[in-house]
Amino acid sequence: MLATRGLTWRIGEVAIVDSVYLDLAPGEFLGVIGPNGAGKTSLFNLITGLRRPTEGRILLDGADVTDLPPHRRARLGLGRTFQASSVFGSLTVRENVRLAVQAHRGGSMKLWRRAAADREVAAAADAALDRVGLAHRGTALAGTLAHGEKRKLEIALLLAGEPRVMLLDEPMAGVSAEDVPELVSVIKSLTGDSGRSVLMVEHHMDVILELADRIAVMHHGALLACDTPDTVMANATVQEAYLGEAL
Repeated sequence: MLATRGLTWRIGEVAIVDSVYLDLAPGEFLGVIGPNGAGKTSLFNLITGLRRPTEGRILLDGADVTDLPPHRRARLGLGRTFQASSVFGSLTVRENVRLAVQAHRGGSMKLWRRAAADREVAAAADAALDRVGLAHRGTALAGTLAHGEKRKLEIALLLAGEPRVMLLDEPMAGVSAEDVPELVSVIKSLTGDSGRSVLMVEHHMDVILELADRIAVMHHGALLACDTPDTVMANATVQEAYLGEAL
């Protein structure tokens, strides 16, 4: 569903992302780990088009999207969340998702007016909120949500775009310990029978081990290993480079 081929990004002589070959199968959940500065978020920026690679290619369902801008990649089914929460705090939770649905389906700049009058848009927004467990918070202002709830809202916004591939960048960052299990449950439901693929960067190893079919380990911009969780955990090179420091 998603593949990178020799993906590289250099600043001067420094390789921030260094010749990464990665494959994500339909319906697969692939976790990405590595120490701070390993190039994980930079890899996401390249895949989603926020940065242009120095070398290499990016394939989405077999199509080369290396030269496409971010919005074109999104139209083709590539969606992403960021480390920092980003919602319209002065709008309600439901209005946030309605706008995302309307933006995905196309419309004028007066998205809220069309969305409010469009029953199909409203139904799609409500379905996304129900999927992440926020249906009961639809009328609340997004700015009043707890951090864990904002993370759920961001996933609902992502679902509104009907992505085939979802990139989640440290979704547990800043989430309180008591809210982590429920958020993990929401994220776990994203693949299932839908065929949707998920690529997730996360520092919480217990979360990665629970969710991931495979784990990719980055170190100094390069892909150090990519295998099943048990194999990665037993890899002496990975333990020396990362896990020994993180656990």
